[in-house]
Amino acid sequence: MESDPDFIDVLRDRLAEARSSVFEVEYAGELSAALARLAQGGIDVVLLDLDLPDSQGMVTFERTYAFAPNVPIIVLTEEADEELAVATVQGGAQDYMVKAETQSAALARSVRHAIERHRLLSALRSLSLIDDLTGLYNRRGFSDLGEQYLKFARRSGRGVTVVYLDLDRFKTINDSLGHHVGDRALMHVADILRATFRRSDIVARLGGDEFGVLALEASGESSQQLVQRLRDRFDEFNRNGREPYQLSVSIGMARHDNEMKVRLDELLAEADNAMYREKHDKRRALARER
Repeated sequence: MESDPDFIDVLRDRLAEARSSVFEVEYAGELSAALARLAQGGIDVVLLDLDLPDSQGMVTFERTYAFAPNVPIIVLTEEADEELAVATVQGGAQDYMVKAETQSAALARSVRHAIERHRLLSALRSLSLIDDLTGLYNRRGFSDLGEQYLKFARRSGRGVTVVYLDLDRFKTINDSLGHHVGDRALMHVADILRATFRRSDIVARLGGDEFGVLALEASGESSQQLVQRLRDRFDEFNRNGREPYQLSVSIGMARHDNEMKVRLDELLAEADNAMYREKHDKRRALARER
């Protein structure tokens, strides 16, 4: 979907220069026409200009993604906008590229990776990898999909962040309010994680009241900012006072640089240790207050 017909010829030329793959490009100048074409099927990836005659900005992406969630989307824009880039990738876009900086090799690589990664996610979601209570991945799903995710990160030259999260005083909620309320607390945690991370990130309930996230790093946002955004979501939930308890979590984080070669279980252990240190520090602080 592209507002400038002349740029379509540029795209075709740049993709043709990438001899490692053969691409067939179709053009739609308006969102309505593009959605009609998507409804017919047979599209492997969408190259999306956010500013079209009948739709502008983030709404263009959201409408496209909602209409065809099973087709990977690469966003193309005239100017670099880090905030918009983060928002689209968090919303499920596979990549975000500035038109003037879109060289042949990079564009072809982005298209191939978008298709490959989307197919991998779709295939693995069809297996028994889902936690029944929360609808997140279970530990097996996190492990199986996570290893493939790390391989993709290395190939694409991007880092990943592993977040390990444990719900504080979960036993107290269960014992004082009942297991049905405890189950609801776990579902609230799952909802917060889904709202914080991208649809393409791997979010899992690892067991009991422990959760893990494997997030592909987006430009303009550090691992620390990612974790802080998660903490802010829990603070917002508690301020709203929707439940007769406060959701308190201990969080650990480990970062994987794309130049490093490390196994998922090593990253998870590092994040788990960081989470345990935070939980231990909380207990010591609480003991001193008493």
